[in-house]
Amino acid sequence: MLLDVVLGILFCLAFLFSIVCFLKLIGVKRQLRDMTDALNDIWAGNGNRKILAADNELTAELSFKMNEIVYAYEEQLSQLRAADETNRQLMTSLSHDVRTPLTTLLGYLDAVHRGVVTGKERENYLEIARRKAHDLKEYIDILFDWFKLNSSEFSLSIEQVELSELTRNILKDWIPIFEEKKLNYEIELPDKPLLTKVDLDGYARIINNLVQNVMNHSQASQIKIEMSQTESDIKIFVEDNGIGIEKSDLQHIFERLYKCDKGRSNKGSGLGLAIVGQMVEKMNGRITVQSEPDKYTIFTVFFPLDS
Repeated sequence: MLLDVVLGILFCLAFLFSIVCFLKLIGVKRQLRDMTDALNDIWAGNGNRKILAADNELTAELSFKMNEIVYAYEEQLSQLRAADETNRQLMTSLSHDVRTPLTTLLGYLDAVHRGVVTGKERENYLEIARRKAHDLKEYIDILFDWFKLNSSEFSLSIEQVELSELTRNILKDWIPIFEEKKLNYEIELPDKPLLTKVDLDGYARIINNLVQNVMNHSQASQIKIEMSQTESDIKIFVEDNGIGIEKSDLQHIFERLYKCDKGRSNKGSGLGLAIVGQMVEKMNGRITVQSEPDKYTIFTVFFPLDS
């Protein structure tokens, strides 16, 4: 009699377990069907579609993981779209900014070649053509640096350097240009060695781009370049007394293709400071900018001391 009761209880439990399993199976099939529908929707281009699941469902962990994958995929697509738009803008800028000075350059050279101008006027035409050629080379150099910096094959050769002497050697080539442009300059570099780790060419590009930015855009009459040391960093200041940068522009100053307003020169690609920002970051440094319109602008680059 007791055995019959036990067997009956076991039969009931087995029956209930079968019902529960059947219901679970139906639920899992429904969840898998919903997941399939969501994935088909995502495949069709609806990146906002998410796979819904309650925390207690058997497929919850799988659903959440698939949502993470879809989210990461959408992030990559968004970045690719942004990069594509940037490249489109860059190509538009390239078409305009290269074609215009090149057309002007050829116009002046053709006038000289045909003998349209003579004497002093001919010399003036040749000087203008020379300046246009330098502007064009500067623009192409910036473009080359940008494409190289964003290439998958780009790499830096980081090595320990004495930064004060390296900076002095870079800036000595600018002194004749400062004097030609009648730009007052003040350069203060420490005599004692300051060691850090940078890429030589990359560091030169940082300093040259910051100085070139002053020359092209600030309308300054004075530039000051100074280096100092803290307990953990080497600081390089590039300061000018030009027209400054509006507060609303400061947060965007290192973005690619960003150009400020307020009479700053349209000359350039809008890539120079973006290259500076990326170069500094890739060499484990950081850069800040402060400005007061019509008073000053100060770029400060920090590199960690290497003992």
